[in-house]
Amino acid sequence: MARITLEDLERLGEEPDGDGSDNEDDAEGEARLFAHWEAVATTHRVSLPRDMAGPIAQMARHRHAREPVPYVSLSQHGKCEEAAYEERRYPAGKWACVTMGEPMYEQSISLSFMKLMRYICKENSVGCHLGMTVPVLNEIHLTKEETELEREVLTAYYLPGAFQQNPPVPMDPEIHITERAPLRVITRVFYGMTTEETILREISVFWELLGPRETVLRGTYIVASYENPSVPQRRNEIWFICQPE
Repeated sequence: MARITLEDLERLGEEPDGDGSDNEDDAEGEARLFAHWEAVATTHRVSLPRDMAGPIAQMARHRHAREPVPYVSLSQHGKCEEAAYEERRYPAGKWACVTMGEPMYEQSISLSFMKLMRYICKENSVGCHLGMTVPVLNEIHLTKEETELEREVLTAYYLPGAFQQNPPVPMDPEIHITERAPLRVITRVFYGMTTEETILREISVFWELLGPRETVLRGTYIVASYENPSVPQRRNEIWFICQPE
């Protein structure tokens, strides 16, 4: 099973609009959109629940309005214009989080993000679309041998600035609003698909680049997702977490 994430929705926006008639029935348009999304999901070997039709339509309409998660760049390291890695500090903030423990990494983040989509679109105490932020974070843990990912994955969506002080309450009891402490990370961009294999490879490459660092946690990492997975070389980041100062 491959990922279902917010970036897939951008592809939905490319669905032809038909004859453009102003009196086109909304239900018909939503059905066509869902059918297109279902076809995309089939290529990912994912079963798409019918109740995702509404959230998909809303996310597609708002796909270009994405608020970046705020941070401060502390340093960049690399040659020429391309940074090999960057150190950042993220302020404390409120996040909507879901934890899943499916057999595959891709399954866990797919199920988690579908829950978050429903929360973002309407299933919240204010009953409206909250707005999308990027990146979406997936916190992972390695086994003791550091050769595999643990099953449990936490997927986190940053609440937009307008809702940071008073986050809407999720209707889904499996979604938890969490105040996350300030976070200092060392990040490195990589491109392509995010599977257990590619993540483990990127972690290994990053450690080789950094060398031994006592100030960096081992065993817990974050995968940050930014772009449309229909883009063959889409942007992701691996985050190494620094010890609290």
